[in-house]
Amino acid sequence: MPGQIEAAIDCPYCGEAVVILVDPSVPHQVYVEDCAVCCQPMEIIAELDGDSLVRVDARREDDG
Repeated sequence: MPGQIEAAIDCPYCGEAVVILVDPSVPHQVYVEDCAVCCQPMEIIAELDGDSLVRVDARREDDG
């Protein structure tokens, strides 16, 4: 999708590297996305500065 930033993360469940798309129009994001490999729900935390991705992390949804 145009305008989105690709980010590579490691799944906190299976450890596989997956690529996610981050919307640069929202500076601080927390959302749930399923791993493309093991289908477990990962909580994604993304922080942006303008159109630049500053930080992206993934953690287990059940880590609460």
